[in-house]
Amino acid sequence: MVNSVYKINKGINKPIEFKGLKAQYIWWLGGGIVGLLLVFAILYVMGVNSFVSLVIIGLAGVAVFLWVYKLSNTYGEHGMKKKMARRSIPKVIKSYSRKPFLQYGTKL
Repeated sequence: MVNSVYKINKGINKPIEFKGLKAQYIWWLGGGIVGLLLVFAILYVMGVNSFVSLVIIGLAGVAVFLWVYKLSNTYGEHGMKKKMARRSIPKVIKSYSRKPFLQYGTKL
């Protein structure tokens, strides 16, 4: 039997990365581009001069790219999800009753 040579995929658990963007930031950039396309269509239907709308969309596009790359570099693959999850944790838990601290089923 002939020995086969198999290519080993060494990046099996690595996150998806495209031009420096990691994981969910690719989707954020895609959504931003689609949003800019819709804004351009609205400006075109409203009758705004094409060159003016191109300048507006161009500047907004640069802003979206810079913003998404900044988020990707700041938070990394999971950092933004962790930050959003940290917001949902309450800062203080107030209890006006002793009931949560009493052990039920035991006699004092």
